[in-house]
Amino acid sequence: MVMTTIKTTPKVRIHPLQEYINRLQGGEALLVDTPENVLEVVGILKSYGIVLEAYYKNLLYISEYQFLVLFPFFKYFNGEISVQKLFRHWWHDRINFEYAEYCMKAMFWHGATQLDAYLDSPEFESKAKEAIAAKIKSNPLLQAINGIFKNFFPELVRQQAYYSCLGQFWDVMSEMFLTLSDKYDRREIKSIPDVVQHILDGLVAAASKPITYSVEIKGKTYDIIPASVGLTFLMDVAVPYVEAVFFRGTPFSGTVSYNAQAQFIPPDQSRFQYGALYADPLPIGGAGIPPTLLMQDMRHYLPDYLHKFYENSLRGESDLRVKICQTFQKSMFCVTTAAIKGLAPHPLDTQDPTEKAANQKYLEYWMDRFLTSQLVKVNS
Repeated sequence: MVMTTIKTTPKVRIHPLQEYINRLQGGEALLVDTPENVLEVVGILKSYGIVLEAYYKNLLYISEYQFLVLFPFFKYFNGEISVQKLFRHWWHDRINFEYAEYCMKAMFWHGATQLDAYLDSPEFESKAKEAIAAKIKSNPLLQAINGIFKNFFPELVRQQAYYSCLGQFWDVMSEMFLTLSDKYDRREIKSIPDVVQHILDGLVAAASKPITYSVEIKGKTYDIIPASVGLTFLMDVAVPYVEAVFFRGTPFSGTVSYNAQAQFIPPDQSRFQYGALYADPLPIGGAGIPPTLLMQDMRHYLPDYLHKFYENSLRGESDLRVKICQTFQKSMFCVTTAAIKGLAPHPLDTQDPTEKAANQKYLEYWMDRFLTSQLVKVNS
C-alpha cells in the first residue's frame, strides 16, 4: 500500500480592514474620494482652522501670562477685560476655550514620552524652581504654600508646559488648514488625496520645528523648556497629540459609569478608545460631552458652501452639530492618513518584497486600532 502525503499551504491571514490597507498602498486615503467628501472636509477644516487660531492664542496666553496664577478668573480673556466682554462670556457668546483645555488635559494625562522625560529630569526641576522662586518672591502666602506642599508649584509648571506645547502645535495646524481652504478656493485641491498630501507636506515642513517654552517674570526671561532640550514639533508633540486626542481621549461623564466595580472604563490607559476617531456623533449636543463645545464653536465659522450642503440634507439644521461631528471625523481620518504615510517605515507604494512586508505589518497595526472606530461608518 502506497502512502501519499498531502501538502497543505498555511492560511494567509487577511485583515478585516485589508481594503483600507490596499487603498493606502495604492495612494488613496482612509476616506473615500468623492466631491462631497472633499467639500465637507475642506469646509470643516476651514472652520476648525479659525477656531484653532483662537484656541492656540489662548493656550499660549495662559502659559505665558497666567503663569502660577492660582485663581485665573480671566484666563480666557487674553488680557482684554471689559464689562461688555464679561457679559458675553457669561452669556456664552464666545469661543469655548474649555475644549482647548480638555485636549490639553487629555494630552497631559496620557503623556508625551520625550516631553515627560524632560519634565521629570533634574534640569527641569532646577529651571522650574528658579522661575517659581522669582514668581513668589514677594508673596508670603505663596511662599508658605510652596514650603508646605513642595510638589504643588512644580506640577503646575509641568501643566503650563503642556499648555504651551499644545498651543505651538495648534499654531502650525491652524495655518495649515486655512491654507488648505485657500488652495481649494483657487481650485488647487480637487480630491481627498490632494487634501492628505497638503497635510502631509505641512507636517513634514514643520517636523523639526523646535518646541520651547519661556516666561517673563519681573522683566527677566526664564527658560522652562530651552531649545537645547531638542524637542521638536512632529515626534514630541504632534504624534503624542494624535495618540491622546484622536485615539485615547477620556471617558465622557454621564455616558459611562466611573464605578470601578462596573468595569466600564478600562484600567489600562493604553486601551482607552474615547478619542475623536471613535466618538459616536449622536450624543454631540448633550450636556457634559466635551466635543459639543468644539462643534458649537465651528458652527459659527462654516463656509457658505458647507452650510448650504447641510441645509439641503434630510433634517436641515435640526441636527447641525451631529453633521458637523460626522464631517469632522472624516477630516480627522484625512489627518490620520497623512500621519500614517509620514511615519511609514517605507514608501507605501514600494514594490520591494521586504519593504512591502514591513509596510503590511505596520499598516495592520493601525488597522487593528481602527476596528472599533468610525472608519467604516464615515465611508458608508
